[in-house]
Amino acid sequence: MEIDSVKLVYFSPTETTKAVAHGIAHGIDSSSIELVDLTTPSGREQSLLAAKDELLVVAVPVYMGRVPALATEWLKTIKADNTPAVCVVVYGNRAYDDALLELKDTVEKCGCIPIACGAYIGEHSFSNSDTPIAEGRPDKADVTHAEEFGRKICEKLQAVSSLSQLSDVAVPGSYPYGGRTELWSVDFIAVNSTCTQCGSCADVCPVGAIDSQHSSIINHEKCITCCACIKSCPQGARTMKPSPVKEASERLNNLCKDPKQPECFL
Repeated sequence: MEIDSVKLVYFSPTETTKAVAHGIAHGIDSSSIELVDLTTPSGREQSLLAAKDELLVVAVPVYMGRVPALATEWLKTIKADNTPAVCVVVYGNRAYDDALLELKDTVEKCGCIPIACGAYIGEHSFSNSDTPIAEGRPDKADVTHAEEFGRKICEKLQAVSSLSQLSDVAVPGSYPYGGRTELWSVDFIAVNSTCTQCGSCADVCPVGAIDSQHSSIINHEKCITCCACIKSCPQGARTMKPSPVKEASERLNNLCKDPKQPECFL
């Protein structure tokens, strides 16, 4: 089966999911790849059309065992026509729970036909120098694995003349989905005197929760605790203060030390 082009869709506040998605795309090695970055509010303003001769690769992080709600809302607007799809979740070395099943179901309902699924590890959003969690992931081995996954996807498509020849891809998960869809509304970010008001934190915030003129002003109702603002601050001026988020980072640091490995389902 011939694929004319690839649409690479990802939501990646701290760029771990982006790295995995690009690794898969590199392995697919298509001459035509369209990037659809859902990370910023502007990236989620338009819906996506996907044709049957295209390959859709969708990669999202796992938040509390689920696909982030704002990503799910956008994904539900996709209009596909029996488009082959690859579903990928990236999690912080704890567990991906029902997120991969949820993502597969979501794209299927939009007219896609999932042909491959994968779960990869990325440095946890709550990871920091004091409480590292899957620090440095995805690493070189993870990206190499993602590239090989991309090559296997190509081989699978090339081995058939139509998608009807492929059986359903089974992935772990159960109904009803577990995990949590509601976000924490919590004041957990401290901003110290080294802040220069450069605005980089506001620029990377995927939900526009940070005041661009006064970076210490944060809309906690909007915040999705992705910690992109903390990780991207060039001055290191943003840290976690005592809060449920900091407690969670300490807990995960203690419980999730053994490095997990990628899983692929073809």
